Amino acid sequence: RVEVIPLKRQLDEPFEGGTYSVVNRDTLVTRIYTDEGLVGEIFGGDEDHAQDKVVRVIREALAPLLIGADPQNVERLWAQMFAQKVDLGNRSIHTLDMYNHAAFMQAIAAIDNALWDLLGKIHNQPVYRLLGGYRDKVPVIAIGGYYQAKKGQDQLNEEMLHYKQLGMAGVKFKVGRHTVAEDVERVARVRELVGDDFIIVCDANQAWTPQEAIQFCRAAESLNLGWIEEPVRWYDQFEGLRMVRDSTSIPVNAGQGEISAFGCRDLIIRNCVDILNVDVTIAGGVTEWRRVAQMARLFHVQMAHHEEPQIGLHLLAAFPNTLYVEIFPNYDRDPMWVDLPLEHPRIRDGYMELPDRPGFGIDLDQEVIDRYRAD
Repeated sequence: RVEVIPLKRQLDEPFEGGTYSVVNRDTLVTRIYTDEGLVGEIFGGDEDHAQDKVVRVIREALAPLLIGADPQNVERLWAQMFAQKVDLGNRSIHTLDMYNHAAFMQAIAAIDNALWDLLGKIHNQPVYRLLGGYRDKVPVIAIGGYYQAKKGQDQLNEEMLHYKQLGMAGVKFKVGRHTVAEDVERVARVRELVGDDFIIVCDANQAWTPQEAIQFCRAAESLNLGWIEEPVRWYDQFEGLRMVRDSTSIPVNAGQGEISAFGCRDLIIRNCVDILNVDVTIAGGVTEWRRVAQMARLFHVQMAHHEEPQIGLHLLAAFPNTLYVEIFPNYDRDPMWVDLPLEHPRIRDGYMELPDRPGFGIDLDQEVIDRYRAD
């Protein structure tokens, strides 16, 4: 049988990026039970508005396909799920239907990720080794620099020093909500504080026009940024990203909003990106993510991962063209990452170390699941 449990947890305060405000921490726990007693189990996803739709697709359309199947045939099962025609109110109009297509791909991802945990348990190997096992530790960066009420430069500086004390290799820094000049100043002051050996990457969350993004990049050229992430607005992804990439030496990162390997292919062949930060819980799961990683390598494009370290850590350790695993060290921003796993991968000297246990190597706290389940 297949079980999916939606979880929803209201945050104590909102966290604002360049174009959005986060008020809840949602996730899905997916379990796949076998007749031999092994259970694939993982959590992932942060879908707030369409969570019920994702759950319905899993329960009504995808889970029945798995009953009686051999769970080791992950490619076959993925193809069968992807071929399903699920009526979510689609009108055969590309832009109107993308919301439903995204829910469909998140549903596939939840099952596929649980299948990979199960595959690891069947073969008594961690997932990263099944995928290739290129490294056994990955540099870890904190996601921070959010805009918050009563948070000025002093509080921002304290936040960054806290990340260094925790052993982070660097930070993903939110920009895009203030003016370009103000954001450059925020980053510049932090760079002066933390030194050049601390990784800083900036994430605008599609806040800027190409001209504004280019203005930021040119002003920030001397700040030793690891990348500029999602610098341009949603409607100008191809030409806008290419313009920015052609105008700066700062690597351009995009792709967390892509829901399939096809969208990632188009970003690559149109010369839009140096880095793809595809989210395995959004874009079809481990099976699709590894396709993207192998394709990207042939075009000399590197892979990052959007959040979800419980899975992203294994993916980034499996392939040679990868960068940093991301976590929220701030409990208030992601209490699920702290409370849901019974234990966490060790962080030491700027790296997150891979667990040696089968599958994704984590067990989940059933009391937390029961407390926050949303169905």
